[in-house]
Amino acid sequence: MPSKRGIVVAVISGLIAGCATVRSYDGELGSTLSQAATGNLDSAITRLEANNKTGKDLLYYFELGMLERMRARYDESQKAWTAAQQRIESGTQSPVDLLRSASSYVVSDKLRTYEPHDYEKVMLRTYMALNSLALGRFEDARVAIKQTHELEAQIALERAKQLAEVEAEARKRGARTSFKELNGYPVETIDNAEVNALRNGYQSALSHYLAGFVYEALNEGSLAAPGYRLANELQPGKPALEEALRGLDARLSGSNDGMTEVLFIVSAGTAPAMRAQQFRLPVPVNERMIVIPFSFPLLQASPFQDEAMALTVGGAQRLPLTRITSIDLMARRSLQDDMPGIMLRATVRATTAALLQYQAQQHSDKQAGAAAAIGAFALASFLQTADDRTWRTLPGDVSIARVRLPPGVHEVSLLTHAGEQTARVEIAGRYAVIDFRLLSGRLYVNAPKGRF
Repeated sequence: MPSKRGIVVAVISGLIAGCATVRSYDGELGSTLSQAATGNLDSAITRLEANNKTGKDLLYYFELGMLERMRARYDESQKAWTAAQQRIESGTQSPVDLLRSASSYVVSDKLRTYEPHDYEKVMLRTYMALNSLALGRFEDARVAIKQTHELEAQIALERAKQLAEVEAEARKRGARTSFKELNGYPVETIDNAEVNALRNGYQSALSHYLAGFVYEALNEGSLAAPGYRLANELQPGKPALEEALRGLDARLSGSNDGMTEVLFIVSAGTAPAMRAQQFRLPVPVNERMIVIPFSFPLLQASPFQDEAMALTVGGAQRLPLTRITSIDLMARRSLQDDMPGIMLRATVRATTAALLQYQAQQHSDKQAGAAAAIGAFALASFLQTADDRTWRTLPGDVSIARVRLPPGVHEVSLLTHAGEQTARVEIAGRYAVIDFRLLSGRLYVNAPKGRF
């Protein structure tokens, strides 16, 4: 009868055989983003489809929704993101459930069902609101905004539970949870002044400022004020944000002068890529040190270093841009908050793999033992593969500008490092949101398709 260790090795070896090639999500999205950067969105979507022939997962719908939005196909974008939202609500476990699951300690994070990062869940609803605004559907945007508030409260509770669970499990297992103990890990990429200045990894000033704008447009001042106020708390010392709150009552009580209150949103670049870096760390087993490969996720800045310095309307009216949200920093703060759980799972796997390798080395048959030890080392490498999946088509940074303009067609120019980018947009109604996206020097425009 085979030993328990033999059964475990056989089962996991079968899993490895069934997953001979571990998916490189960053590699897949590289070609998709390259096509989008050249303006070939049709080809970008074709590449995305080709990489998902075996099934459409949550990330597929994240990326598809953004690509469809970039080519101003808002209904198609909303359809993709609705599918993503349904998967989040019904097809994934909470972080606490994943932590309690025995398989979460055995199987590589990369092979688990993708659990979206907190900031991705929030930005999904924010961009669904922006789609509704592009279609002139302020009431639909209001629904998405309200869902965002509810989601943030839920995430706060889940985060507190998860932290307590990780700490308790780590104490029970004697496992390490601090990424600062990883010799060679670039701690400064997720632990620096800018990252630590964020309240958390999921609340964005963009989402709350947009909430204030939508509620203001619907003449709901009592709800608009908290939105603007929280945006100020998340990004303090920004005159543009302070003015939005300070001038709210005057704008709501003022007479209709026929002008349009316009919010320009300027997004640049892409969210950072998740990469894996391997470490070989000693694990003590029966007074021997077994070297086991560890792989941990790192965030690498987007190769698309786009930035808009100023916005000009009609060739004369120059508006300063205020950076309101950095999704790059949110991703880094989110990874910092996730690292204790990642460390805990990796330490447990490494200890299991070290024990298997030690037992293989004690085999009476030296040749068989050497082969088993090599297999155990390969198994450890497989189990420790870091998860590199993340929503890549999100922008890296978001800025805003706000102005009152007469209805009609306006020429808007953005001053960028790659030169001046110009677009013509039609403005109508009392309130309007116009969203610009810069990617590799190319400008994508999301302008209203309705009147409010």
